[in-house]
Amino acid sequence: MSVAPKANPPIRTLLGPGPSPVNPRVLQALSLPVVGHLDPKFLEIMDQSMAMLREIFQTKNRLALPMSGTGSAGMETCFVNLIEPGDAVLIGVNGVFGTRMVDVAQRCGAQVDGVEAEWGTALDPQSFKAALGKKRYKLVALVHAETSTGVLQPLDDIARLVREHGALLLVDAVTSLGGAPVKVDELGIDVCYSCTQKCLGCPPGLSPVTFNERALEIIRNRKTKVQSWYLDLSMIEKYWGSERLYHHTAPISMNYALHEALRIVLEEGLAAAWRRHRQVHETFIREMRRLEIEPAVAESIRAPMINAIKIPAGVDDAKVRQRLYDDFNIEIGAGLGPLKGKIWRVGLMGHGARVENVEILAKALKQLI
Repeated sequence: MSVAPKANPPIRTLLGPGPSPVNPRVLQALSLPVVGHLDPKFLEIMDQSMAMLREIFQTKNRLALPMSGTGSAGMETCFVNLIEPGDAVLIGVNGVFGTRMVDVAQRCGAQVDGVEAEWGTALDPQSFKAALGKKRYKLVALVHAETSTGVLQPLDDIARLVREHGALLLVDAVTSLGGAPVKVDELGIDVCYSCTQKCLGCPPGLSPVTFNERALEIIRNRKTKVQSWYLDLSMIEKYWGSERLYHHTAPISMNYALHEALRIVLEEGLAAAWRRHRQVHETFIREMRRLEIEPAVAESIRAPMINAIKIPAGVDDAKVRQRLYDDFNIEIGAGLGPLKGKIWRVGLMGHGARVENVEILAKALKQLI
C-alpha cells in the first residue's frame, strides 16, 4: 500500500469569489481540543455563536444557527423546510445563484416562476410587483449579493412588495453577510442564509441561517415530512435549543472557527466592517482605473466585497489568471455563464478586505497586461 505525500498547499493571496483569507485567530481556533457535541462547554459555545449570529444578521429571531454544510446547504435548508409539492414560488434570477435557487425549489416540487434580469444588472421591483399581482405565492426568493456578477441587489422595495402580498421573503446573503447591511428584521426578511467562507473570514463548512417565527410556524404545520432528514429544522432546532436532542454530530472544530470569526467581526463592529469593505472596494476601483480596467457593474449596485471588472481587449483571460497563480500566488475568479471570458471577479472579503491586497494585485496585473 502506497501512502500519499504529506499535503503541502501553497500560501495564496485569496482574492477570488471564495474562500477568502482566514484570520490566523480562526486557524488557531480550528486546532482547539475536540470535545463531544453534547459536552457542556461545547453547548456554551453553541449558545454564544447563536447570539453573535443574531447580531450579525441584525435580528432578534430565536432561530439563528449554523447548518452543517456550505452555503448551498443553507439554500437547501430554506427550501426543503418551507416548500411542499405544488407550492408557488417566485425567484429573482440575474446570475448563477438565482438560477440555482430555481433548481433547488423545483426539486422540492415547487411551481416556480422567475423574475429575470440581465446578468450584471439588478432585479427590477416593478417586475416583482407585476408577478405578485397576478398570482399568490407562498415564497419569494432572491440573492442579495450575486457572487457570479458582482451586483448588490437593493432589497427595500422588493421586501415591501412581498410583505404587502403576504408571501414569505427568502434572501441569500452568502456573500453579503458581514460585508454589507443585511437588516433581516428591519426589512421583514423571513428567512436568510449565508456561509462562513466569505465576509465572515472563516473556512468553508458551515451555513448560518435564520428563520423568524412566521417561517417556523409554516414548518410546524407542514402536511408532508421535510424532504431532507439531515436538513430538517424541526429536529435540528431541538439540538440547538434547550432540549439538546441529538440529531447529528456537529462539526466541532468548524464551530470553534465560526465562533472565533464572529468574535472578530463584532470586535471590529458591524458598521466598521461594512465601512472597511466599502473603502477597500473604492480603493480597488481607483487602482484598476489606473490600469485602464473598468468595473463591469453600475456604481449604485456594485457589491463591495465581490468586484466584477472588465477584461481589457486583447488580454488572454485564462493565461493571466494562471500567471497570477504561478508567478504571484494570487487567486482571482473567472466570469461564469454569459460573462465567461468577459469579466474577472475579485473578492475583497472578510480578512482579505485590506488595501495591501489591492496593491499586491494591482502591481501584479500591471506586469501581466
